[in-house]
Amino acid sequence: MLGSELMQMAAENYSVNNVQSFIITGFDHLQNQKLLGFLILLTYMLILLGNGINLCVISINRHLHKPMYILICNLAIVDIIFSSTCSTTMISVLLAEIKTVSYYSCISRTYFYHLGGITACMALTLMAIDRLIAIRLPLRYHSIVTNSRTFLLISLTWLIGFAIMGVEISVVDSVPYCQPVIRYVFCDYPSMIRAACVNPEPYFFLPTMINLWLLCGQFPFILCTYAVLAYSVTRLSNNSNKKQMISTCSSHLIVLFSYYAPKLVSNLLTRIGVMLSLTDRNAIIIIASLVPSLINPTVYCTRTKEIRKRLADVFLHKRIVPNHLKAVS
Repeated sequence: MLGSELMQMAAENYSVNNVQSFIITGFDHLQNQKLLGFLILLTYMLILLGNGINLCVISINRHLHKPMYILICNLAIVDIIFSSTCSTTMISVLLAEIKTVSYYSCISRTYFYHLGGITACMALTLMAIDRLIAIRLPLRYHSIVTNSRTFLLISLTWLIGFAIMGVEISVVDSVPYCQPVIRYVFCDYPSMIRAACVNPEPYFFLPTMINLWLLCGQFPFILCTYAVLAYSVTRLSNNSNKKQMISTCSSHLIVLFSYYAPKLVSNLLTRIGVMLSLTDRNAIIIIASLVPSLINPTVYCTRTKEIRKRLADVFLHKRIVPNHLKAVS
């Protein structure tokens, strides 16, 4: 309903111009564009390497084919999609000096960028629920949280993301564009709406509702989940189990705040009346788009005992012997 009303509003007030491509101008004022481009390229390569290692280690080790590691793989896939849609555009602009992005390429990048953002939030929610069940109901965990149910829930989060983004992209694709200039650093919903020759305010109602759902709905829910987990961990009598749970939960919390912190800072500054310049907004967008995807694999590689052990076995060229063969020997 909202999408059709916005389309009608655009059609009544403006004549549609055919736009074949957009010009990215968000970096035009910077002096050291090559240096920034190199840093973004290096960060992107580390993101691909870290998430690729997590995916490979978990997929080739049957011992790690468990719900928690399936959720880590899901987050790694989300991180790759999320960072790739924005990084490739910025690298192209800064290093290759190709500022032009075709219309449908911009549309598709916008779609997958926001799809990655929404599914990342829901992936963190699933991981919090998984840890809550593991600590609160340890004896029933394996009967409640199975691989098949985990895959089902992950599929559901992706379907929700696809549906939400289908509505957003239909709005973006319906508005007329006066000039093919995007003043930001890559294609996303706000930058495309602001490039259109419409009053942007009504078109931000849907993304505002989505942000409220993420920041005022899922984020507090996840925090409450970890508050319950913290209380439960303090009541554990076994010090070894307590340390393991603290290590696992702290890893999840680091990932959680790396994802939400830039969004919270940006929204808080806006709410208290701080006027951010275009440069400041672009800086926050770049940090929010790349830093979480870089932190996630680093955290899970270094702080998850099983993944760390498997990596050590690979790099030290140790032969990994299955448990049933160890028992025979």
